[in-house]
Amino acid sequence: MHEEITLTREVEAIQIPSGDLISLPAGTLVMITQALGGTYTVATNFGLARIKAENADALGIDLEAEKSKRSAAQDALAAGDIEKAVWEQLKLVYDPEIPVNIVDLGLVYDCRIEKEEGEVNVEVKMTLTAPGCGMGPTIAADAQSKILLLDGVRNARVDIVWDPVWNQDMISEEGRMKLGMI
Repeated sequence: MHEEITLTREVEAIQIPSGDLISLPAGTLVMITQALGGTYTVATNFGLARIKAENADALGIDLEAEKSKRSAAQDALAAGDIEKAVWEQLKLVYDPEIPVNIVDLGLVYDCRIEKEEGEVNVEVKMTLTAPGCGMGPTIAADAQSKILLLDGVRNARVDIVWDPVWNQDMISEEGRMKLGMI
């Protein structure tokens, strides 16, 4: 982290905070400012951008070692606790500008799980720290994709809601500690 890296190939990225899709050409100098939840926030001469894990090789990162680690979500699934597994997956989703997951930020308001014919449907209601955040659809899509990685989950829907309005009091104690608030 915080060392200059030259992209080895062109990568698709999402510009922060607008949420616009951009292309970073091979040879672009970047600096990883955050590597959380399988995505990489990088500083470029064009501003901040977010690169998906599938493009980590362009940053010189080998993901094979990470894939071999057993996750808390896998442990919960093995124990038959699908709800805990979903919450653990949501803890892998980050706002690219804040080093705290969306659960500890207090952005996830509701998580409903329905089992039907051996398959699971998940519905999540979440909010954002600010209504004008251009990254909202990207963060919601991340949450949905993380949930869909769980064995047995057939459908996942993540809706962004604005009621109640988010405030800093919703941040968990762990989140406050990471942000230096306590």
